Amino acid sequence: MTSFASRIIRWQQRHGRHALPWQSTRDPYRIWLSEVMLQQTQVATVIPYFERFVARFPDLPALAAAHEDDVLALWSGLGYYSRARNLLAAARAIANGHNGIFPAAADVIAQLPGVGRSTAAAIAALAFGQRGAILDGNVKRVLARHGGIAGWPGDRNVEAALWQLAESHLPRNAIEAYTQGMMDLGALACTRSRPACPVCPVSTDCVAFKQHRTAELPAPRPKKVLPEKQVLMLLLLDRGELMLEKRPARGIWGGLWSLPELTPDADVAAHCRDRFGFTTLAQQALPRFSHSFTHFKLHIQPIQLQLAPRQASRPDQIWLTPADALNAALPTPVRQLVAQFGRA
Repeated sequence: MTSFASRIIRWQQRHGRHALPWQSTRDPYRIWLSEVMLQQTQVATVIPYFERFVARFPDLPALAAAHEDDVLALWSGLGYYSRARNLLAAARAIANGHNGIFPAAADVIAQLPGVGRSTAAAIAALAFGQRGAILDGNVKRVLARHGGIAGWPGDRNVEAALWQLAESHLPRNAIEAYTQGMMDLGALACTRSRPACPVCPVSTDCVAFKQHRTAELPAPRPKKVLPEKQVLMLLLLDRGELMLEKRPARGIWGGLWSLPELTPDADVAAHCRDRFGFTTLAQQALPRFSHSFTHFKLHIQPIQLQLAPRQASRPDQIWLTPADALNAALPTPVRQLVAQFGRA
């Protein structure tokens, strides 16, 4: 039987993905950008964001010189915003510490903000042809099934076993096709549900396939009840414009523009008066909605407030029409709320 790697390479060349917008180049900047965007995000979602991003910031110097607000605005809706902030920090680190040249070695790439071991290996392989193992979500699923490795891949011991297996399968040549093939196989054939085992190039010696355990492997993340939080979001209106506040750099939605928030039991009118110096003329509760994060669920009660003419704003505040606000770096639920409000 031919080796695991050679079968993956042959399959990728015949059946893998070859037309993704970041595949027509060996430019490490675009490969790095795509790999960061693809962290915990589906390819179909990433493609339009990638295309808009490279149109605005076509190379590393352009990104390194960018303003954070502009980067976050292009990222708005893609989620996991620390990725965007790390991307900008990494671009500046390369510009300042590597003479503007993207490093070629995986261990050096891994030291950049927001880049871990697997992402660094993928960039080094696809951009520079360097031999190294990757272990993203798709690859974990392929290896767990093929090797019959039980347990949740997020468990430290299980992940260590998967890394060892990933290293053992590395080919000596054609690392680019092999790396892409492992990602493609997990995305196109060895899917989470209803995997296409008959077309898989390594099914003949796959433990999960032979033992009818594809539904069992890999084990899912242990279930836990998500905490729930309640918040009021204020749509402060004056002369057709909404007020947005800059979020702190750290924490949820760090660096984004958002709506002011209060606890559910807060006195809204008193808060507007004491915190902002605004006089509230009228207020109206809008329909509640919820937004789920990885670690908790947020229940949002929007409150629309009509204000008396405002005074001067603070530096961390901006006033925009709903249409203009949609061009700002907004968190997804805030964007949804502003869009609905603008259509009303």
